[in-house]
Amino acid sequence: MPTQIERLSRALRERAGDFAVQLRADDIDRLSSYYELILKWNSRLHLVAPCSPEEFAVRHLLESLILLPYLSQGARVTDIGSGAGLPIIPCLIMRDDLRATLIEKSQKKVVFLREALRRVHSSLPPRLLASGFEEIPAPPADFVTCRALDRFQ
Repeated sequence: MPTQIERLSRALRERAGDFAVQLRADDIDRLSSYYELILKWNSRLHLVAPCSPEEFAVRHLLESLILLPYLSQGARVTDIGSGAGLPIIPCLIMRDDLRATLIEKSQKKVVFLREALRRVHSSLPPRLLASGFEEIPAPPADFVTCRALDRFQ
């Protein structure tokens, strides 16, 4: 019986074309490592709703990666309410030219994000701000993402 990581990897390989995403074996390994980390932390932090590895591959990873063609070379991306790091961490895994600022209010999720960002191996280390977006000056950004916010004014 295939492991969850094997199922995720297979789903990424099989479904990437549906999202016009090209994945190399190394990309799949790094995305799988990120998924493994989410599995480890999810029961304590409720980062994402429980789902199968196949659903995670599509709903969380591949849907995040559809941003890539719209992000210019060296783009500054601010991710508000980063939580599990979606969509920014999959994008950072695929593009080491991106400059990212992640803003997350929950201190527990900030600890998770620090660990996840260490695994990304980005050449430009992302900036992680442990604060609510409304509590800080807006960082310079070419693009802003916010995937799952309770209230955003």
